[in-house]
Amino acid sequence: MGTTWLEIIINTVKIAAIFVIVVSTVPLLVWVERRGPAFMQNRLGPNRVGPLGLLQLAADAIKFIFKEEFIPTKAEKILYFMAPGLTLLPAALTFAAIPLSTPINILGYTFKLQIADLNIGLIYIFAVASLGVYGILAAGWSSGNKYAMLGALRASSQMISYEIAMGLSVVGVLMMYQTFSLNQMITEQFGYFSFLWQGSAVELKFLPNWGVFFQPLAFILFLTATFAETNRLPFDLPEGEAELVAGFHTEYGGFKFNMFFMGEYGHMITSAALITTLFFGGYALPFISPEQVREFWIQNGHTLLGFTGLSMPDIASVLTTITHLVVFLAKTGFWLFFFIWVRWTLPRFRYDQLMDLGWKTLLPWSLVNLALTTALMYFARIVK
Repeated sequence: MGTTWLEIIINTVKIAAIFVIVVSTVPLLVWVERRGPAFMQNRLGPNRVGPLGLLQLAADAIKFIFKEEFIPTKAEKILYFMAPGLTLLPAALTFAAIPLSTPINILGYTFKLQIADLNIGLIYIFAVASLGVYGILAAGWSSGNKYAMLGALRASSQMISYEIAMGLSVVGVLMMYQTFSLNQMITEQFGYFSFLWQGSAVELKFLPNWGVFFQPLAFILFLTATFAETNRLPFDLPEGEAELVAGFHTEYGGFKFNMFFMGEYGHMITSAALITTLFFGGYALPFISPEQVREFWIQNGHTLLGFTGLSMPDIASVLTTITHLVVFLAKTGFWLFFFIWVRWTLPRFRYDQLMDLGWKTLLPWSLVNLALTTALMYFARIVK
């Protein structure tokens, strides 16, 4: 019974900690999205409130919390209030299956930096993420506003269209890894780029064993689809300010609007983490296994023995986990910056171009990638 309660407490702490980390990352991303493009475009960006404009985020948060609430006259009140939560909740839940680092083995207990280690982790993420469209539809319809309804219709058709291409692009990855477990996928990407060619092992020691080198076309398709799924430029048609005022959340303000805001960035964080996990080795260091990292800390971590009171294996396990966590955050941070970079670089598509790209380009090429992967695995006997 004691062990059961300990696990419940630890899992509760993990859920709270990861949720707080994801939510706390949103203001930082907003600051980067303002200051970074300002630097690239030779302008200042926010620079009045606090050093480098950092306290502008706190000022915005206070404004969102204390802004006067209002309800449109023609709104369907129940759905109107539920819609922001229906958008934010899937964004928070999807991150539960992402492995952030290697487990910590300390004092005889194994502590995983992952809320839920699921054998069907990838299916779980796709299933929960797809629920976000219901919040958008509810927001657009319940607001009683024509612009909001048009934005909701655009968003639903866009997300459904690009989900097909995204799902098919991942099928080739699943064929290569032969598992739905995200932990197992990361394990498969340790070491050097290697495969079997007609029964003989081939190893290229100048490339890491990352999925992007086995599935480059799938990576391009998946990356493009994630921009559409997260409603980011150049696929932000549901919010098109010049056409729809603000899209499906036109009639929302204050904290309710902030929940939509956090939901969008939450999906972006999960997408960046998933790209890192599927195609760039997750928390794995290039060419170096976790065992090698642990051996390094066993040999070089003796200075911490007197400060912690832990044994050397326990200290090495903690330092190994921290090392891989930093690697994972660095990779995910790069893709988050890439999302921001693209927003301030590429113009918005027209809506017909958006749908043509999804149905006439991404979908056929995802089928081509599936056929190529099948042919290579059958004829060349390439095995991960």
